[in-house]
Amino acid sequence: MFNNVEEFITEWKMEEANTIKLLKAMTDESLDQSIGEDFSSLGELAWHITTAIKAIISQSGLQFEASMSKEEMPATAKEITEKYTEASKAMIEAAQKEWKEKDLNQIINAFGFLEMPIHALLRMAISHQTHHRGQMTVLMRQAGLAIPGMYGPSKEEWAAMKG
Repeated sequence: MFNNVEEFITEWKMEEANTIKLLKAMTDESLDQSIGEDFSSLGELAWHITTAIKAIISQSGLQFEASMSKEEMPATAKEITEKYTEASKAMIEAAQKEWKEKDLNQIINAFGFLEMPIHALLRMAISHQTHHRGQMTVLMRQAGLAIPGMYGPSKEEWAAMKG
């Protein structure tokens, strides 16, 4: 539970940094990596994380500019990373400007079927992003990419530390 807006923003920024590290490790060639037909590709997952910032957080009533459409998916890893960064920044700025501590306990109807306080929606947004980052790391390994550490060193970082 987040007791105030700054607690959420502090945690979001830590997770944002991890997401950006992961997005920056993608290559344009890796964006089509998938485990098979009818499964999301690495690029689609990266774009989903980007569009989900607005799709999830806006359920609280917070207004900010960010892409939400599958059709707007950029063609390059760099552009996806830029759009993610823009969406995250816009959300943070709006949250700092609009939300007060009492707002986090307000009960909302999210997605038309989930009754929850805003602080629970914010936890969902972070968990959702973390979940899809995990899926992305598997696809990135299949694509032969080095994975940056998220909550500690990755296999490659650990090996480099051991010398």
